[in-house]
Amino acid sequence: MKKIFFLLIFSVFCSAVVNAQLGTSWKKIRHEIYFGAGPTNFLGELGGANQIGTHFLRDFEIKATRAVFGVGYRYKLAPDWAVKTGLWYGWLSGADSLTLQPDRHDRDLSFRSPVLEWTANIEYSIIKERYGHRYDLRRVKGKKNLPNLYGFTGISAFYFNPKAKYTDGEWYALRPLGTEGQGLVPTREKYGYVAIAIPMGFGMNYMLDRNWGIGFEYGFRYTFSDYVDDVSTTYVDPNLFEDPIARYFSDPTLGTWIGTGPLQQRGDDHYTDCYMFLTINASYKLRPRQPGMPKF
Repeated sequence: MKKIFFLLIFSVFCSAVVNAQLGTSWKKIRHEIYFGAGPTNFLGELGGANQIGTHFLRDFEIKATRAVFGVGYRYKLAPDWAVKTGLWYGWLSGADSLTLQPDRHDRDLSFRSPVLEWTANIEYSIIKERYGHRYDLRRVKGKKNLPNLYGFTGISAFYFNPKAKYTDGEWYALRPLGTEGQGLVPTREKYGYVAIAIPMGFGMNYMLDRNWGIGFEYGFRYTFSDYVDDVSTTYVDPNLFEDPIARYFSDPTLGTWIGTGPLQQRGDDHYTDCYMFLTINASYKLRPRQPGMPKF
């Protein structure tokens, strides 16, 4: 009887120890670095769907897709929560020539811009990642790896510098030219090269082994700038421009299109610009070395 009693006590004790270790095991893999690359797309005034300018995904134009890549670091606060920071570099573009909507097509504006983004996000795991056996042993039944499915939001700061191609084939930075009268009209100030955005999206990560994982992430960036594409409000009097290059980029139709002219609509300042990333990511868990443990 005593043997049975001690056996029960020993079993309960072992079970408690194992559960306690499992409950805190995530702390041993809370540090993670990741690398990613994929397509990016711009949603603003230029180009877009074959309809009158709309907002958000309704104005998506796949031909304006460009590339982005980056690197970052993730830190688990709890099994469900993590914070993440990253640095991304890519390109954004848009062109009225890509849409068949007559008014937008005839406006004939275009741009491209590098985007360098630093982002800080908080993530919530809808499905928490789960790890199976350390070693893949034959005929050993147990839990299998589960992917980590998460949603995220946060804040980003990004650099942009819109440019457009002139008739001589050269690309010119548009901000210094003041294409909507910035710096020439008292009520219009020049915009900055750096702006703030709110990122929002979801992602998935699946561990291939103890350290390496692979997944994807899809996120929008709602910016606080309406000048990522250098287009926001109305045309100004072309006679304000002494520089012929500035006059051209203000209105590439040079007044031949009926929609141009002082105070005619050039952009839409009811909505700010946004852009999105869809990346394939590789992650690596930074595990602490434990004294006395083998390196394999």
